[in-house]
Amino acid sequence: MFKLPKFIQPDFTQEKFVKAPNARLEAAPVDKAAPQHFHATSIYPEYFKVGGKWYLAEDSRMDCVPVFENGKIYVREFRNLKQGDQVVVGRTEDCEEGIYVHADCFERESAGKAATFAFRQSRSRETGFSYDYEQLVELLKYEKEHDGYIVWVLGPACSFDAKARECYEKLIENGYVSAILAGNALATHDLEGGYLRTALGTDIRTQVPHEDGHYNHLDTINCINTHGSIPAFIEKEGICDGIIYACVKNGVPFVLNGSIRDDGPLPEVYEHTYVGQDTIRSHVRKATTVIGMATVLHTIAAGNMTPTYRVLADGTIRPVYFYMVDTSEFAANKLGDRGSLSAKGIVTNVQDFLNNVCQGLGLLEK
Repeated sequence: MFKLPKFIQPDFTQEKFVKAPNARLEAAPVDKAAPQHFHATSIYPEYFKVGGKWYLAEDSRMDCVPVFENGKIYVREFRNLKQGDQVVVGRTEDCEEGIYVHADCFERESAGKAATFAFRQSRSRETGFSYDYEQLVELLKYEKEHDGYIVWVLGPACSFDAKARECYEKLIENGYVSAILAGNALATHDLEGGYLRTALGTDIRTQVPHEDGHYNHLDTINCINTHGSIPAFIEKEGICDGIIYACVKNGVPFVLNGSIRDDGPLPEVYEHTYVGQDTIRSHVRKATTVIGMATVLHTIAAGNMTPTYRVLADGTIRPVYFYMVDTSEFAANKLGDRGSLSAKGIVTNVQDFLNNVCQGLGLLEK
């Protein structure tokens, strides 16, 4: 049975908190710029002492700046700073400047004393992931039962296999998907699968290339743009399966962000980078679990917006779980190199991953 670890509140009666000075606030000199020596946020809960009181930045993300406004700490991207915003200044983390970064903030299961020297501590092709699957399945069940917000970040490989599409459709239909973050390619190839039974011209079941199949994704984009929207295309062309079809059918939001190399793009793709980023954050700031599959770029983008914690409506503080799934060890562990140290990598292909998760959740027919 899955159980959320308890948040450990800082003991603000300790001497270092009591004697800490108030955090220094300085006005942003111009729009989109912070004062010199600004404090940049991390993925961890951070507290700031203002007027003798410690305030938690409740809605955080890394590489942004804390702003004190109307008795609350707001974490803002540099592009959203306005001249005059009261920005926290200081770069220490243990109360020296009225700033406290609370890194070790959740209770951990006791696994006994760790050995000083041990083999196979990194996550690689040799790592056994059976226990990770068991934990993830129990986590997904918990999230569904407790109104969690499960965000999936999908690369186009998720749509290349008929079985993977079927598995993901089952996850959507059974309430294990709250939102999807992806690019133009995932939606294009998934809808190509529903329209022409191929992905990049290759049969999604047999993996045999179709004659002139290299036209298929372009024909799909062209047909969607002719209809004016993805939902209209699904209705008019009788699409009846797939990831995006299941999202439209079940009212699950999907955010598609464009890139420099996109074909088309599809009508729903955000062509302005920062509008797309803001839309991603609107979902990530609600996320309690994030699972990235077969896309380094989009997963790192989401990961860098995802803190290790979430403050719920009732004031409860819980962890945010983050998984990155890829066949490449480098990709699966990449988020740790980008500051998202709490992310857990699983080295496998997305087809096997989805099949294992669905099987664990009891969604596959016997």
